[in-house]
Amino acid sequence: MFKSFAAASALAFALAVGPAYAQSGPSVVPGGVEEFAAMRDGVKLAANVFKPAGKGPWPVIVSRTPYLKDGPADKPEAPGRLAAQAKRYTDAGYVFVVQDARGKGRSEGAYLAFENDIEDGYDTLDWIAGRPWSNGKVGITGGSALGITGNAAAMAAHPALKAAYVVVAPSDLGEYRAPGGVPKEKDTSGWLKEQGVDDKVIEASRARIGDDVFWNHGSMSANRKYIRIPIYNVGGWYDIFQEGATGNFAWLQNHGAKGARGNQKVLMGPFGHGELSGDLAYPGYEQALKAAGDQEIRWFDHWLKGAPNGIMDEPPVSYFMMASARKGASSPKSRIMTSANWPPAHREVRYFLTPDKGLSTAPPTAEDSKTTYRFDPAKPVETVGGANLTFDRGPMDQRAIPTRQDYLRFQTPALDKDVVIAGPVKVELNAATDGPDTDFMAKLVDVYPDGYEAIVLDAPVRARFRNGRMADDVKPMTPNAPEELVIDLWGTAITFEKGHRIALHITSSNSPRFEVNPNTGEAAGGRKLKPRVALNSVYHDAAHPSALVLPVIYPEN
Repeated sequence: MFKSFAAASALAFALAVGPAYAQSGPSVVPGGVEEFAAMRDGVKLAANVFKPAGKGPWPVIVSRTPYLKDGPADKPEAPGRLAAQAKRYTDAGYVFVVQDARGKGRSEGAYLAFENDIEDGYDTLDWIAGRPWSNGKVGITGGSALGITGNAAAMAAHPALKAAYVVVAPSDLGEYRAPGGVPKEKDTSGWLKEQGVDDKVIEASRARIGDDVFWNHGSMSANRKYIRIPIYNVGGWYDIFQEGATGNFAWLQNHGAKGARGNQKVLMGPFGHGELSGDLAYPGYEQALKAAGDQEIRWFDHWLKGAPNGIMDEPPVSYFMMASARKGASSPKSRIMTSANWPPAHREVRYFLTPDKGLSTAPPTAEDSKTTYRFDPAKPVETVGGANLTFDRGPMDQRAIPTRQDYLRFQTPALDKDVVIAGPVKVELNAATDGPDTDFMAKLVDVYPDGYEAIVLDAPVRARFRNGRMADDVKPMTPNAPEELVIDLWGTAITFEKGHRIALHITSSNSPRFEVNPNTGEAAGGRKLKPRVALNSVYHDAAHPSALVLPVIYPEN
């Protein structure tokens, strides 16, 4: 199921106008009937409706998709595949509804990349609740863009919606598009350009990195307080939306409204938004996928049918603990673990940067120590793996990045015992630049005994956004004055095994994953100043310690 979501996810930000549609009748997908729902503004959205055998009404499961309910016209096998997916739900006793999003497929209107999905989600649920084949109890399901529309419908809080199953979806599209204030280049800006979106539209979006109502209209972090239903989240440690699964689960489980609080579940697996690249292979990969797929019908049976299947008696958190995983030599320490909450109970352990490019749990004692490098925007560091969408992704070997003065590798000695982490990872970086702005990039890396440098997590921070993205927080750097910049690497679960090394790589570019900073302090869109070479410094002395902060856990086995 994840492969199909990943293959479709490249459509997530397209702009399109829907074609004219026919009256309700048989769908091109076998077994379905095409019906149309009128939204509050009169726009009609097309849906395929699949019913179980026998006499209704029945509970309903719906997906709202920008990926074409009938499948792409150039893929004649699509209707059969979609019919098989629908049969999974109808065999379980549910009506299955899959609807083209506004402006997509056979739905009317203009597609504006999730801007209408809260309202359209509510109106679709209202339509479903009133249909003669519906008993008024509805669940919503889907992954990637379908997970985003599912979350939007949950925020709309229609009383007919009783539960959701959300796979690989973010908490904030704004944060996904520009983590740490650094726009993603290939996976958003570059991809939009390939789809024919006007350059002016792209530039306007790139320039709008600050925190404002535009980004927060459909933001889960701003609006999930309105959610009143149980949601089962599924995410991947190398997925582009990884933080959404754990972040949305944790907030709703612990702080959500009545109906949501205490009724959430999450499963995290060792996968990305598509097939992983590199020389690692996790032996429990298929097990994690199967575990996720097996839970969906159980979840809806419990919440839509009241089935006493025990799913709520099981731990709310299941996560895959990654470990040494070279192809053909994987470790038995890779396994699925459970927890009462996310993150699991852990101890923050700081690994401090040292002058000799080491990492040590002992705080630095030097009076004046820093490493300085020249960051030339014309010669960016190349992207090798990570949480990407449209190009190679996953735990690729960072040795592909050659030795260069602007790419700093800090690492521990070979470990004399396992270090096991599960939870959020961050870098507390004391750094300076000689101009008004620059970027700093951090990577958490698992270094194998043979030297393979497997990327685990990576993230950037744009210096002028170090204090936040609200207008009053944005501030240029004081040239050559060190300041702390916190880089949020999101979370993971991995065992750094005995004999391995824990590494932190620091640089100022990662292209084409992220936009390259011209170091001028100008926002994207309408830049006039010539890009400049920045002199950037990373500090590692007593007054300005820099540290990798890991969430260490102590499993019994």
